[in-house]
Amino acid sequence: MISTDISKANEILLKNELVAIPTETVYGLAGNAFSDIAIKKIFELKKRPFYNPLIVHLKAASSIFDVASEIPESAFILAEKFWPGPLTMVLNKQDHISDLISAGKKTVAVRVPKHPLTLALLDQLDFPLAAPSANPFGSISPTSAAHVFNYFGEEIEVILDGGECEKGLESTIIGFENTHPILYRHGSISLEEIEKITGKLSIRTNNDSSPNSPGMLSRHYAPMTDTYLTNDVSALLNFFEGKKIGLLLLKKTIQDNQIDCQEILSKSGDYTEAAKNLYAAMHRLDQNKLDVIIAERLPDEGLGKTINDKLERATKKV
Repeated sequence: MISTDISKANEILLKNELVAIPTETVYGLAGNAFSDIAIKKIFELKKRPFYNPLIVHLKAASSIFDVASEIPESAFILAEKFWPGPLTMVLNKQDHISDLISAGKKTVAVRVPKHPLTLALLDQLDFPLAAPSANPFGSISPTSAAHVFNYFGEEIEVILDGGECEKGLESTIIGFENTHPILYRHGSISLEEIEKITGKLSIRTNNDSSPNSPGMLSRHYAPMTDTYLTNDVSALLNFFEGKKIGLLLLKKTIQDNQIDCQEILSKSGDYTEAAKNLYAAMHRLDQNKLDVIIAERLPDEGLGKTINDKLERATKKV
């Protein structure tokens, strides 16, 4: 059921069941972060491997002490700047935080989401919410309640409808080693914005065997349709002659009779607008029964770098 009834969502969560929640990044599949019963249901419904940790969503920055310990000073500076908002930090966890959430690690990923409906829900609860994206593992992330319903239907009793996600891309994830900040996942806050606060970051965004955070796997965010990323869309079109082709482009359409459909992320070439539109455009292309989707690589700067990272994980090599 798609609804705005947070009281009903509260009731379901208290029974260790799951609800879908809107955030400014993508929709999340949420359960009681202090309940192993609820946490297991998240993994099972998503078909998510247990070695891939979850993010804990807090009602306020002050709640960080309920889940994390030995917090470096730079984490407080980042929280003051970006919370509530699309920044996740991987911190040493309190002993009572389940190893299921952390994939057996001594750390926990935490953030304060910036969406009024979800913050109102969290304010009613006595526990934070563990909430990965509300999609089957590896699929395109959902940026609307309809995307979530298309994936799970009535398997989720309540999908809180908070409209289209403002950012449209996952949170940026920062970890710490010897108090030095490290980028674990490109996200809605660009690398350049983070480095204005932290100085130069180390970058470790790939780990297929034991990821420190969500979003580090090499295959992720993927349409069902075979998808390819390229600097030269016109050249790659010739490679798939005779196929039903869809294009994912930044700002300009391409005139070619063999193209079945095209999605433009931002007519003005604005990366923030492109980021917001990315997953919705991928969903639409994936529903068109295409043989191939060809995506245009963006300039590798700002949120263009984040969009490229998502597309690289979603696409095949020619």
